[in-house]
Amino acid sequence: MTRLLSWLVAVPLGVVVVALAVANRRPVTLSLDPFRPDSPAFSVAVPLFALIFAALLLGVILGGVTVWWRQGVHRRTARARGREIDRLQANAERLTADLAARTEAGGGALPVLPGPGRRAA
Repeated sequence: MTRLLSWLVAVPLGVVVVALAVANRRPVTLSLDPFRPDSPAFSVAVPLFALIFAALLLGVILGGVTVWWRQGVHRRTARARGREIDRLQANAERLTADLAARTEAGGGALPVLPGPGRRAA
């Protein structure tokens, strides 16, 4: 189902991209000198579709970097929680092994300690 849905989105999008590239083949002048528009210090002639695709690519890259940067706090928290889980699992395994060794040695189970609301026997 997802493969069909991706084809239903990708094929029309590809057709639109190809149509955009074919319709905008003429070169336009890209100038990075806002002070002298008639004789810029640096200018280059590129097809309009190349500028559009470059702007889209730059936007995707900058958006991805921004999202990755802002989610750093969540990744750091997940790593800390993973280390805590590993530590607690190791502690539980150690306690289970200690209990098994104690019951095999004839020491019986661990004594029940009085808790809130219980009296010591």
